Amino acid sequence: MIPIKIAGVPEHFNLPWHLCIENAEFEDASILLEWTDVPEGTGKLCHMLRNGETDIAVILTEGIIKDIAAGNDSTIVQVYVESPLVWGIHVAAGSNYKTLADIENGKVAISRYGSGSHLMAFVNAKKQGWNTEKLEFEIINTLDGAVEALTEGRADYFMWERFMTKPIVDRGIFRRIDDCPTPWPCFVIAVRNEVLKNNPKAIETILDIINQTTSDFKEIPSIDRTLSERYEQKIEDINEWLKITEWSQKKLDKKTFDKVQDQLFELNIIETKTAFETSAG
Repeated sequence: MIPIKIAGVPEHFNLPWHLCIENAEFEDASILLEWTDVPEGTGKLCHMLRNGETDIAVILTEGIIKDIAAGNDSTIVQVYVESPLVWGIHVAAGSNYKTLADIENGKVAISRYGSGSHLMAFVNAKKQGWNTEKLEFEIINTLDGAVEALTEGRADYFMWERFMTKPIVDRGIFRRIDDCPTPWPCFVIAVRNEVLKNNPKAIETILDIINQTTSDFKEIPSIDRTLSERYEQKIEDINEWLKITEWSQKKLDKKTFDKVQDQLFELNIIETKTAFETSAG
């Protein structure tokens, strides 16, 4: 058995991994794949790749490209989810904020610096024509931390995946005032270069297995019910999410990589660009 550590967010996008693990598909291929849920998101996942806490990360595209440009010795081996991530822009239900214009000068709750919630705050601000240099942040680590920060008034708005946040909206804690989809595929699979060098066949096998599952994931009987129960979502929300979500089995292309990196550079989120050839497999 070849032990390989993998990490990702505890969200519905990653159910295919759990199904493959539960069905012993990796074990049958002599790979012991150990999954770790990381509710803190992309910033923490980048840190785990850097210090060897994980060998593989299922991670937001913009977050890992930023971190590779900053010296993370990892490679993007393929796109995992081709469709954009729909970021909901949320405020406390009891707040006076009604529109995007109302939060232009508000403090943003983010899981941590370098996270998707941090980077997408810049993307959204640029899209709205706001001064990105004036953005202020409150680090909240997790979704529970965001609930506390917005409820207590320590932060004014919070950007997170729309469907995972909807139960909090349904309970009357958050109010969603708008959406901000990513202008690129949302999730990629990144592998530490040391692991890629030492276990190339194992990584190739892992990708083959997960790609077989994601290619017909939507056809699994009652998959909407399974997702609804596991992730505590209304079945109608899951079905809406399934309609707009497309998994991928392809490598990241240079055009997409450059698009993400150019926008990060333009927003002063990265100081220098990195070569596509050394960043994506």
